[in-house]
Amino acid sequence: MPDQSPRAQLSRRQLLKRAGLVGAAAIATPIGTLVPSPSVAQSPAQAQGAIGRGQALETLTAAEAETLEVITARLIPSDANGPGALEAQAARYIDRALGGALASSQDAYRSGLAAVDAYARTTKGAAFARLSAADQDAVLRAMEANVASGFVPDASTFFNLVRAHTIQGTFCDPYYGGNADFVGWDLIGYPGVRLAVTPNEQRLDPRLTPTHRSAYEHAMFSRKRPARASLEDEMLRWRRT
Repeated sequence: MPDQSPRAQLSRRQLLKRAGLVGAAAIATPIGTLVPSPSVAQSPAQAQGAIGRGQALETLTAAEAETLEVITARLIPSDANGPGALEAQAARYIDRALGGALASSQDAYRSGLAAVDAYARTTKGAAFARLSAADQDAVLRAMEANVASGFVPDASTFFNLVRAHTIQGTFCDPYYGGNADFVGWDLIGYPGVRLAVTPNEQRLDPRLTPTHRSAYEHAMFSRKRPARASLEDEMLRWRRT
């Protein structure tokens, strides 16, 4: 998120480092230095893009989804390095997961998203989705620094919750509703699941061709287990590694 102070700048690379995903990027195709996105706010039409592509909301209201979608778009913005959370449909992933594996966070999202809009109106004069990119980033920085008011239990807790789920939705297997068109995997250079590896692919720093296939397209992975129920288990396993 752009800011006048270098210390306050939050690039996508910094975000991925905080999430522990930089290791995945390091063993794949280098993605270069990531820079903050231009200060251009999402229009209402753009803000409805990810969830609005013929996909009905499962948990959130339209107003909640719009606010969430713009938040995710600012957390992992589109820039010269490629698409971000908006194109990956991270907000759709969250909306879907809130009806299953992340159901325990439903109340936190409802109160948190309402608090975001209330704080935006009080400090910037408009709902979060209607602010300029600079003002949206200022609101998010205030939340991250835990100085934004009106949040339960506090602003930084909600900020970190949304950031974690935005990262999940951007880089998860598309089976779970995010990482649309594999934009998240392409961003970090992850080529996808391979059931066989050629000698050339075993060389140091090979240029792998992305498979652009969900793991669940392979017969060895069962689709019988509900995706929402298995997602939380996968994230817990990932954190333990």
